[in-house]
Amino acid sequence: MADTPPFTPPFTPPFTHRPVDPVGDLDLLHGWVTQERARFWGMTDHTRDEVGEVYAYLDSLGTHHAYLVHEHRADTVPVAVFQTYEPEHDPVGEAYDVQPGDLGVHLFVGPGERRPGFTGSLARYLLGVVLEDPSVRRIVVEPDVLNERSVARFRREGFEVGPVVDLGHKTAQLAFLPRPR
Repeated sequence: MADTPPFTPPFTPPFTHRPVDPVGDLDLLHGWVTQERARFWGMTDHTRDEVGEVYAYLDSLGTHHAYLVHEHRADTVPVAVFQTYEPEHDPVGEAYDVQPGDLGVHLFVGPGERRPGFTGSLARYLLGVVLEDPSVRRIVVEPDVLNERSVARFRREGFEVGPVVDLGHKTAQLAFLPRPR
């Protein structure tokens, strides 16, 4: 009898995501975005109700979407907030020449201990999710220029650095990731 390979269970990605529930996720979101480490997210001084209003507003839009990302270990742990938006329906769209198929993204990694390579793995998962949509031709990011870690992360993931632009509430470093050919 020929040797048979050992049983290998189907691959399960280490992350999943679901839409943010503006009511059910509010305590978690408020706890995350009001920490000093979240200063670039722009809500450190928001009350619980104000954070709820922001996410309820996002939930009401057809052009902006917020997701809670979970990592799967021994249990399922929320680890990040991921947002997508259509730049032509966002103030960033006034700061650069929006192209058909552009999709903007924001990523906030929640607090917690992380293994080496965690953020890169998370970013690649989310970029893959976005690029599952064939209409997305280019991913756009606009981190605050002072958020050196975020700017460096996007460069490591292959984003092409664009212009620095004034968005009123922040000075942003635009960067673009064209769809791989």
